[in-house]
Amino acid sequence: MKKTAGNAPKRRGQFASICYRFSRNRMAMLGLAVFLAVVFFAAAAPMFADYEADAVKQNVYAKFFSPGQEGHILGTDMYGRDLFARIIFGARLSLLISLSTVGASLVLGCLIGSLCAYYGGWLDTVTMRIVDIFLALPMTLMAVTVVAALGTSTTNLIISLTISMVPPFVRIVRSAVLQVKGSDYIEAAVAYGSKDMRIILTHVLPNAIGPIIVQATLNLASVLLSVAALGFIGLGVPSPQPEWGTMLAESKAQMRYYPWQVIIPGAAIAVTVLSINLIGDGLRDALDPKLKNG
Repeated sequence: MKKTAGNAPKRRGQFASICYRFSRNRMAMLGLAVFLAVVFFAAAAPMFADYEADAVKQNVYAKFFSPGQEGHILGTDMYGRDLFARIIFGARLSLLISLSTVGASLVLGCLIGSLCAYYGGWLDTVTMRIVDIFLALPMTLMAVTVVAALGTSTTNLIISLTISMVPPFVRIVRSAVLQVKGSDYIEAAVAYGSKDMRIILTHVLPNAIGPIIVQATLNLASVLLSVAALGFIGLGVPSPQPEWGTMLAESKAQMRYYPWQVIIPGAAIAVTVLSINLIGDGLRDALDPKLKNG
């Protein structure tokens, strides 16, 4: 008990140090501010617009309104739907799919990767060869194949992206666990008689969490781009649900005469992905300052 109580202040001190280093990174803080703004508008979307009336329902008398025209902040699309409403409700859907995908793949990746690294042997060899096969395939191509087989829906999109995202997590978790597997505190826990699963959950993974968090953050940006790419080619969220990639696909034919139809959803994708990447870079430097200094 004394050992556990003594480790608590140390862990709190490490967390405070990480937060301080992250807060000193101006670009990371800028990325965090932008991402929190996106999350706020996504979460509070019903406060700013009505989903059915503004984002989904068509109005042939309000087609192609310019930004600011007749109370439409960002204008309207080819079906007379408010672009601002579709952007913020599209942010909600895109973030929901991306966070669900990264969360599910993170859990599966941590489980498989930690077991492979901890036990090794044939389990590690066979699993990593399977992972190598999946990693040889582009993530978007794999997702396209799964969606084409299962059909287009939000659930199938999450399943397809999760399948394609698990292998990178397995590899990064396995590498992180191997670095701490031979540490003295792990050997002490084994000698003390702790069960393998308890050692993995309470000693191995918490001390290997740094690179896993960074990988999860960067993968969130990749998944967001994949969601938009699948929507653009018609394999994403089915219409008329607002999704940024689908909005790009619907407006590409009007790009010459109504450029804001493409610029607005494209900017939403670019700004959100950039903010997530800035957060990921900041977390990488904060969790391992040697990378930045060395």
